[in-house]
Amino acid sequence: MGGRLARVFRTFNVESRARREISKEKPTPAPRHPTSRLDALADHPEIQKEIYRKDDRLLTLLKDVYVESRDPPVWVKDGGGENLPCKQEEKRLTKLGHLGDLDVKKVPKGKISIVEALTLLNNHKLHPQIWTAEKIAAEYSLELNEVKSLLEFFIPFAVQEFPKDTKKAI
Repeated sequence: MGGRLARVFRTFNVESRARREISKEKPTPAPRHPTSRLDALADHPEIQKEIYRKDDRLLTLLKDVYVESRDPPVWVKDGGGENLPCKQEEKRLTKLGHLGDLDVKKVPKGKISIVEALTLLNNHKLHPQIWTAEKIAAEYSLELNEVKSLLEFFIPFAVQEFPKDTKKAI
């Protein structure tokens, strides 16, 4: 509704407003200073002769100038280098899940893929005596405190299927 109202005010009396703007007198530009004109040089031939005359003293000084250029040394930023790797990261092969070709093949040490994270969380949930935090840290090359935090704060979902008889009761 607001757009229609705004359009009405925009298009109201457009032709008369346009005619009023067109009929206004155009402003006259400010007068130019007489020295800024190029035709002033044509009136004075001695100035043109002075411009085009070669000065031998200046030419000899110019010939004595010798310029030697060298490329500045390349400075490498110490801020990590966006394009160049700072250090070679150690990578380990992943324990591949059921996706095969879609899974990540190599992961840096100290990190795990999503498939591995879900696998280790599920293993710990099913067999917590066997899959302890220490064993998981050793198996996946992780830090022990990170594994403890992972096991404490991330819990895999448990899918429960209800029999058809109890669905009606619910």
